[in-house]
Amino acid sequence: METTEPNPTWDADAHSEVVSALESAVGEVTYKIWGADWCGDCRTVMPDFFAALDAAGVPDEEIETYEVDQNKDGELTDEYDVTLIPTIVLEQDDEELFRFEESEDVPVATYVADRLLDADVLV
Repeated sequence: METTEPNPTWDADAHSEVVSALESAVGEVTYKIWGADWCGDCRTVMPDFFAALDAAGVPDEEIETYEVDQNKDGELTDEYDVTLIPTIVLEQDDEELFRFEESEDVPVATYVADRLLDADVLV
């Protein structure tokens, strides 16, 4: 998916707290991400999120992406009850910690960083 390409203009220095939180979770969580290039919300939020993951040094093996069709059908959509996209599920030890679905009042990277801190994943 093109929407998984990091936004080259995303400023990691301006988001250092987000990058730090994501860095602290490296090796602790897995990101499962459903989206599609046809989805406006995905095109809006995912490139910045992938730039944040990239800036934090999150390895590719900790990120799983799943493309869905216009009916929002795709790999593992039923198993994870994916009905909105983008959906980003964070797991630790194969247990769901939390998820981001479609949109929030803050950028997805900030949302994820805040929830990581709230989930006591980062020690």
